[in-house]
Formats: sequence, C-alpha cells, structure tokens
Amino acid sequence: MTGSEALGWRSVADLLGDHPDAPVALIGAPLNERSLTPGRCDLGPKALRAVLPRLSAYDLETEVELDVRVHDAGDVPLKAVSPADAFEPVRDAVAAQAHRALTILIGGNNAITRPAAHALGLERVGVLTLDAHFDLRDTDHGLTNGNPIQALLDDGLDGRRISQVGLAPFANTRRAHEKAMAAGISVRTARQCRDQGLAAVVAQELERLSGLCDLIHVDFDIDVIDRSQWPASPGARPGGVSAQAFFDAARVIGAHPKVRGVDLTEYDPSLEVGDLGSLTAGRWFCEILAGVQAR
Repeated sequence: MTGSEALGWRSVADLLGDHPDAPVALIGAPLNERSLTPGRCDLGPKALRAVLPRLSAYDLETEVELDVRVHDAGDVPLKAVSPADAFEPVRDAVAAQAHRALTILIGGNNAITRPAAHALGLERVGVLTLDAHFDLRDTDHGLTNGNPIQALLDDGLDGRRISQVGLAPFANTRRAHEKAMAAGISVRTARQCRDQGLAAVVAQELERLSGLCDLIHVDFDIDVIDRSQWPASPGARPGGVSAQAFFDAARVIGAHPKVRGVDLTEYDPSLEVGDLGSLTAGRWFCEILAGVQAR
C-alpha cells in the first residue's frame, strides 16, 4: 500500500473529468419548467456532482475498485425552458455521446426522458421506467413531467417496447392503467417488486425488451423509492421500493450491454432531509458505474 489516506481518499469524483475516450458520459439536464408539483429539480445535477467526493471508489461488499472513467459533458442550458423547447437541446446532447457504452443524464424533471429516448433512435429503442407513476397523462395541454411516456407513444414508439416497473397504488388512475394495457406496455407494480425483488423484476423486463429492440434507455424516476427513505421528491409515496432494492436494480441495469442511456429524474434537493437525497443519488451513480465495469 502506498500513499496516506489520513486526509482524503480516492473518490468517485476522481473518475470524472474531460475524458474524450471515456466509456461513460455524464450530462446534466436541469429541466424544471412545467413540473406538475412546483419544486427545484433543476438543482439535481449540481447536488449529484457535489456529493461524489464523499463516496469512495471501492465497493467493500464485492471487493471491486471502480476505475471507469466518466466524461463530464456539463449541463444543457435549460433555465426557464419548457419541455417542448428542451426537446432538441437534450436530444442532441445525448446523441453527441452515442459512441460511448453509456450516457448518464441527470435531471431535472421527468420530461427529459422523451428526448433521451429519441437520441438512441425511436425505431430501435426500448424504454424501461422505474417509477411510481405511469406518466401517461394526456398531452392536449402540452408537455409536462407527467406525460413523457404518453408523448413517446404519440411519437410512434411501440408500447410493447416499454416496461414500467414499480407502479404505486392510489397514485395512478384507471384510465392510465387501461391506456398502458391497450398500448401493450408491460406493467409491474410496486407490490410485485417487493414480493419478487426489484432486481429480479428488472432483469426479466430487460430480457423481454432485449428481444424487441437494439438499445434500451432506462428512466430512474427516483420517486419509486419509499418516501420514508426518499423524501426528496414530491411524488414519492409510502410503500415504494427500498433504497437498497433501487441500488441493486441500478447495478443490474448498468451491467446490461443493451442499456445505452439512463436518466435520474425528479430529485428535488430543496426537499432534502439532511443529506439523504444527495447521498442516495450518489450511491445510485456508483452502482451504475459498477454495473458498467462488470460488462
């Protein structure tokens, strides 16, 4: 062993930088406009980056040292920008990193999922969501963080290439459920995830999607986590999945070779209790990288 750890350690932040040849890219997408519940999701990318120096690059449980370099491509300028006007900037920013093994998009509200999926090519992409909500609200009053999946259906994405995991009771409508079923979307409830294990359910859905598409984009709407463990999103509810299950699923997803894009949405640092939110988001980031390293 060399070097002293008396005043510091090698952290996940040390993996980030201007690395043109890195296999992973990080993009901030601080989209906040037209959130159905007002908040400060635009603060998410800054909070995520700020917490990374507190996270070691070493996983004690698996004895793996993270060495995946991450190209930090900065933030897409989205201040006071609507979801409709954010579509092209977000899509183009993600598409510019398409040569990498994975692009990690940090929101921002859930409206960033639609352009991120388009960046991979709507004709060849499948979409997996970890979310308490269907996000199938109607688009007749424009784009919001409540309708990115409906918007993708409207764009022509085949519903059979969509899997929605972690959906919560008393947080969705019958109409949304019927729309999902009619479109051929695979629907997996929060109870199914608790009973079978979130990582197992996710693995099943990744296998299903792999038979239907070339690439997969995964939306991690972090309000899928139980509110007692995740108060930093207005949409989080009691009875959601555990934070540990969320981390386990993230590693499975990061390891899948067809997953080329992931986003983390609906993290609102203004709702923090202590630093629970930032540390949870940071651990998620570590798990994604651990998955990529295992490919």
